[in-house]
Amino acid sequence: MTALAHPLWRPDSTCGPECLSRTDDTHTVPVARRLLRATALLGMLGLGVGVAALLPLLPAREWAGLTSAWARATARACGVRLRVRGRLPRRRVLLVANHVSWWDVPALLAVAPARLVAKREVGRWPLVGLLARAAGTVFVDRTRPRRLPATVDRVAATLRAGRSVAVFPEGTTWCGTRAACRPRTGFRPAMFQAAIDAGAPVVPLRIGYRLGTTGPATTAPAFLGAESLLRSVCRVLALRELTVTVEIAAPLYPTRTADRRALARVAESAVHLVPSSAGVPPTAPVPVRSLWRPPQRVVGPSPTGTAGPEMPLAA
Repeated sequence: MTALAHPLWRPDSTCGPECLSRTDDTHTVPVARRLLRATALLGMLGLGVGVAALLPLLPAREWAGLTSAWARATARACGVRLRVRGRLPRRRVLLVANHVSWWDVPALLAVAPARLVAKREVGRWPLVGLLARAAGTVFVDRTRPRRLPATVDRVAATLRAGRSVAVFPEGTTWCGTRAACRPRTGFRPAMFQAAIDAGAPVVPLRIGYRLGTTGPATTAPAFLGAESLLRSVCRVLALRELTVTVEIAAPLYPTRTADRRALARVAESAVHLVPSSAGVPPTAPVPVRSLWRPPQRVVGPSPTGTAGPEMPLAA
């Protein structure tokens, strides 16, 4: 089997239209509102390109503040409420999260501003690709696995420079609710090596979606299978009171001798152990101690820290 065809480089899920939650008129907004949101989203993407051009000139704190402000404003423009549970360490970290939707990106940036790792194809998407390149996204060429070590080195260098980096280690989006749809490769370990090399904490995040702050869980924002990005965007913009919750698990502190595969497994278990705001049960239960006190061979002693309360970020 060639590297191009190997699932390590072309991860996928079995998700299809049947995985999407059904929505009716009570869960969607009128067409006029959808058009206003679409116009606002295009405007925010255009503004984002300008903001991204300024980012390399800013110190880390100002960079993070401006990135977060843009992401929160984009959420408001699209009628999306963002909520966060837990707290991040006050230092650069490698953020790892489950991947459901293209909307995961602004949700993550609003909560935890970071440089992103994305597949090379994203750089060719209209407007989005321009924004991604301007923001310093690290692109992974999945057709050329021999270039992966250089990409890992670039991520490690970014962490050493004091910038956080965010990656979706599953490598593909999926509905997040059906165990059979979960990507077979799970969290791929390559980028975890960057955290080990840079001595940076790994922070697992879980992203979940529901309709309203206390409404039902929904997979409607999921970006699945062969669906076009435009169709997925239109469906998300039509949703009424979409709430995205980002839940932050305890950070993992890898030692210099940590094994990246073991670290990836612990982080994946942490993501699926975090009590999901969407009511999705974990698909791979592990002992709770693995979330808070990872095995010594994977991570070293961690500083004292507790999760904070749930906080709304944007209406």
